[in-house]
Amino acid sequence: MRMNEVAVAADAQTSVQSSDIRFPPSSMFGNRPLIAAFLSFAIAQSLKVLTTWFKEKRWDAKRLLSSGGMPSSHAATVVGLAVAIGLKDGPGGSLFAIAIVVACVVMYDASGVRLQAGRQAELLNQIVFELPPEHPLSESRPLRELLGHTPQQVIVGAFLGCLISYLLHMIAEGNAS
Repeated sequence: MRMNEVAVAADAQTSVQSSDIRFPPSSMFGNRPLIAAFLSFAIAQSLKVLTTWFKEKRWDAKRLLSSGGMPSSHAATVVGLAVAIGLKDGPGGSLFAIAIVVACVVMYDASGVRLQAGRQAELLNQIVFELPPEHPLSESRPLRELLGHTPQQVIVGAFLGCLISYLLHMIAEGNAS
């Protein structure tokens, strides 16, 4: 056996232990920032179903795939990614800086531009609804109104992303020791 074959065999032995499965860091499944981002998104989208039930007393499975609402899955995703990168690589790196800037842009867009676009869609739908039936636009399909987020929804989503990244970090560090 050559030296590099021994190293690969040793890596394979340490990546799978008896009680838990570990993926090599080069694997997509071992990429904590990616896992934190996807998990933050999935939990935020799932929480939208619950918040709709509490607010409107009805189950709406469509909320799993829709935008807008509480909490912001956009904020949860980008903040979860940024925090996971910061915890993994440290806050002084270029990758963390990029992730923070992207997170700020996404959250600003969610609570600014997209929120205003949703409000405009609501007004346009109301105008079209009030048109006489013979008007050519009276039969047009309504615009989607729930596009953006209130600042509160963005803050809750950002907090959720931080929490999930931190918990994943603590679990991973606990398993590493």
